[in-house]
Amino acid sequence: MSPLLLPAQHSQRVLLHNEIHARPADVMQAPLAMAHIVMLADAAQREASREHVAALLRDHHRPPPDAATTHVLVDLGAFSLRWELHTEFVAWTFSKPLLPGDMGDAREPETAIDSVPRSWLAGLPGQCLSSMHLWVLQEQALDVAQLLRPLLLQDSLVGARVAGDSGKVYTDFSIHADGFSRMLLVAGETLDPRRLGRLVQRLLEIETYRMAALLGLPAARQVGQVLASAERDLASLAQAISSADRDSEPELLDRLTRLAGKVESEYAASHSRFSACRAYFELVDRRIQDIQETRLDGIQTIREFMDRRLTPARSTCEWAERRQNALSERVARVSSLLRTRVEIERQLSSQELLAAMNQRQDMQLKLQSTVEGLSVAAITYYITGLVTYLSKGAQKMGWPLSPEITAAIAIPVVAFSVWWSLRRMHHRLFNGRRSADV
Repeated sequence: MSPLLLPAQHSQRVLLHNEIHARPADVMQAPLAMAHIVMLADAAQREASREHVAALLRDHHRPPPDAATTHVLVDLGAFSLRWELHTEFVAWTFSKPLLPGDMGDAREPETAIDSVPRSWLAGLPGQCLSSMHLWVLQEQALDVAQLLRPLLLQDSLVGARVAGDSGKVYTDFSIHADGFSRMLLVAGETLDPRRLGRLVQRLLEIETYRMAALLGLPAARQVGQVLASAERDLASLAQAISSADRDSEPELLDRLTRLAGKVESEYAASHSRFSACRAYFELVDRRIQDIQETRLDGIQTIREFMDRRLTPARSTCEWAERRQNALSERVARVSSLLRTRVEIERQLSSQELLAAMNQRQDMQLKLQSTVEGLSVAAITYYITGLVTYLSKGAQKMGWPLSPEITAAIAIPVVAFSVWWSLRRMHHRLFNGRRSADV
């Protein structure tokens, strides 16, 4: 059978097609200990994390990831590693199975981080944004209440039934002495390995996206301080504009332009952060919805905790973004008002200038008319003198009139001819200027 000839393929087709399979959930079996670390990283640090995971894989005689890989899932014997490269951060998840002897009801279970090489772990590129221990235990023959006492803070305990009542999750959203927060997932008999893997992934993502969303809170507080100062400056400028005279308007316009530049610069610096913050908050909402919470008696659910504790920070970020947009619009309105005022005054000045130019032109026309009258008289005088000389010579040749009579007859003819010639010349020049203006 001859191979099928396909049309030309898009260069990104395979990459785009495989995007729906990016970062799939693991297949997990309880009991299990996990450690999830999220490192905030810039472009260079994200690339360094690729080299860091490659070094670990080479130490275990495993092939390193290539330049296009953004997800690695590998079993290294003592522990399993899941490495995920995101836009702003890198997620490291370590896991290992727990033996029955590792889970005492009177003490904390072992952690997955204990099996990771310390020197390699200390060199993770970036800054730690979140770190959490997650234990996945089987519900059978487990005294949950006794285990929770040493594991989580009872005053801030949060929990719920999840996955259609197939499991229970407990956490306190607190950072403990080792720098990690803690979460316990109790898996029921009906929670199969694939569903368990998806549930664990969503629980880890709730913590990851919660912390990523809160990155907008410091930016919102900083923006609030800048906006408060800018709003005072704008109010002062608006008051000054209302009572300003023509001489002070250029200075006010310069101050207003500087203020607009300051506001727009702050907007450009924080807009992407607020947009990402809004997207992360939406992801938190979706992941909480995905775990299908139902209430445990006497304990608030994760959604209730998030609504009470996360909503103020979320509102602060949204308020800062709205306030930023509103101030930008106010600055634009005041700038438009001042520019309109300056433009109107310029138009009035132009009209006054045109009126003065018209007056000067009228005076020039009057002077020109006076000069034209004198010019007609002078030209007539000289031409009449020439006619007198001609008549004297012509009289000897038989001209019947005396020079005086000839000059008297020539004066009105010459004067009218000169006046008419000047009028025609001015008319032609005037029409030529009008044609050039058009």
